[in-house]
Amino acid sequence: MRVLGIETSCDETGLAVYDHERGLLAHRLFTQIDLHQAYGGVVPEIASREHVVKIVPLVRETLAAAGLRVGDLDGVAYTAGPGLAGALLVGAALARALAWALEIPSIGVHHMEGHLLAPLLEANAPKPPFVALLVSGGHTQLIDVQAIGAYELLGDTLDDAAGEAFDKTAKMLGLPYPGGPHLARLAASGRAGRFRFARPMCDRPGLDFSFSGLKTQVLLAWQKSDQSEQTKADLALGFEEAVTETIAIKCERALQQTGARTLIVAGGVGANQALRALLADLGRRHRFQVAFPRHEFCTDNGAMIAFAGALRLAAGHTDHGTLNVVPRWPLADLERV
Repeated sequence: MRVLGIETSCDETGLAVYDHERGLLAHRLFTQIDLHQAYGGVVPEIASREHVVKIVPLVRETLAAAGLRVGDLDGVAYTAGPGLAGALLVGAALARALAWALEIPSIGVHHMEGHLLAPLLEANAPKPPFVALLVSGGHTQLIDVQAIGAYELLGDTLDDAAGEAFDKTAKMLGLPYPGGPHLARLAASGRAGRFRFARPMCDRPGLDFSFSGLKTQVLLAWQKSDQSEQTKADLALGFEEAVTETIAIKCERALQQTGARTLIVAGGVGANQALRALLADLGRRHRFQVAFPRHEFCTDNGAMIAFAGALRLAAGHTDHGTLNVVPRWPLADLERV
């Protein structure tokens, strides 16, 4: 089964083709970062209009890269939510139009399930059960995965997600949008030990996260400092260490609580080198497997949607010919494959 995946949940237009027998055949991505930079964040109307402009040319480019014609497709998968309603509708409308014209099934995919399954695109991918860490600009969650579609939320963020905290802290330090990657690069030149911030909610049981107080600690430290470039780098490192070590502590607890021997990491913050190194070291010391997607599949992309959609279409799931997007959609509501 050859499935076209369409991702338009926010500010990136992602397309991919996944084949059950041959794996990922091709993927393409257009990012709108430059368009939104002047506003310091995503403008939903601009995002939706840009998807309209880019999506059809990207479909053609992706199919050509896969060596396929549109009539060779056996199914279409698209992000149905969560995300920006207008952006979601662009991808959903094209997917349903293709499915209707080609008389093939289509399926609306949960955006976070796509992220959760992205590490399974890699060679020697683990199989459930495992614990999944979803860590991005909008989510910081630990999930017990017993099977595809069988998800139990173990811990969630009570305020800012990790990626959101990275972006807001970067903005406080005067770094350009999007701030998270800039802050991580700045932290590489920071001096260890100059600033040590709290590891939020690690002094109590449970697996929930909270990063808003940490952001305030950084702001107060910055206001009291000499505000030099070196101090900025030292603060960035102190902040990054606090976030990544907090996440690692909670991951270790989740594995102990569930008895799982595998941790998969997904979402945009999963590309952070400090976090990857910390979790990989944790896995080596405690002898559990840690699986990451390649960097290009940490952020939003069409490959994860094509893969997740192919799994569900193969199991007989479809959207039954309806065009429906769900801007707010709990992961626990999904049907087991």
